[in-house]
Amino acid sequence: MGWIDTPLTVQSVIEEWRWDTSTIVVTAALGLGYGLARRRADRRGSAESAGRSWAFGAVGLGVWLLTGISVIGVYSGTLFWMRALQILLLLYVVPFGLATGRPLTVLRDALGPAGRERLDRVLASAPARVVTYPLVPSIAILATPWLLILTPWFEAVLRHGAIDALTRLLLVAVGFLYFYSRLQTDPVPHRYSQAVSLLITVFESLADGVLGLVLWFGPLVAVDYYTEVGRTWGPDLRMDQIIGAGIIWVLGDVLGLPYLLTLMRSWAADERRNAARMDAELDAAEELSAPPASEVARTSAATAAHAEAPVQSGLWWENDPVLRDRFRR
Repeated sequence: MGWIDTPLTVQSVIEEWRWDTSTIVVTAALGLGYGLARRRADRRGSAESAGRSWAFGAVGLGVWLLTGISVIGVYSGTLFWMRALQILLLLYVVPFGLATGRPLTVLRDALGPAGRERLDRVLASAPARVVTYPLVPSIAILATPWLLILTPWFEAVLRHGAIDALTRLLLVAVGFLYFYSRLQTDPVPHRYSQAVSLLITVFESLADGVLGLVLWFGPLVAVDYYTEVGRTWGPDLRMDQIIGAGIIWVLGDVLGLPYLLTLMRSWAADERRNAARMDAELDAAEELSAPPASEVARTSAATAAHAEAPVQSGLWWENDPVLRDRFRR
């Protein structure tokens, strides 16, 4: 890794680009693989919408590529707030775009019967159930930014290119595992209520806010590294970290709105499906508890005979045969 001496200006935002081998190779490979699988799935009769392909390519791979080769990647080794922005995009925005593209569904539709069977066995395996259990990916996505920024791991990322590349891949992997298991638009080992996802989202927002406060008021991170950079332009080290804290806190919540809206939509759909299933179960129970048709016919005949019987009139004692005869004497 390294830093850049050129001050960050509007012109540098447009002109500063770099070659980032790991990002370019990985995004190109994923884009090619997804495109080929999608084409083969379409030939097999898949009905995936073009919007999902756009989400995978433009939001997922496109933003991932920009975090490495654009001004974000160029200044990620110089400014803390730029590194914080990169972490935020790789952990939340990129994985959300990739998961929205339903890559496992596209892959499954592209495979033959044998390949689908193997994929289904993998998804039904015990390890798959463990890593997609709501607590596991939730803890991973909550703990990762804390561990990355507040431990020596962060300075190692800033100083060593290989560690930086592997860390960025890890961020995307952790984020994808989370969004894949929570959105549940792809085949998953087990489906959980979206109410669980909404509850987890609340805790995530709180955790991001607390991390932002820690960075805002806490000690400076990677002081030795940023002192060596010796930057003479832009904000000082404290203000640089405060800006980064605000990005993690405020921008993190803003970027999470599309995910929150998607969860609410999925939750409403689940509630409609549950209501329809309960109505069907109640209808079936009523059919099982209804009396036989023969009994219904006998009851109807008795009711009709009772309705056709002549209505007696007069005083009550006139309708009693004994009293009627006695008083007629």
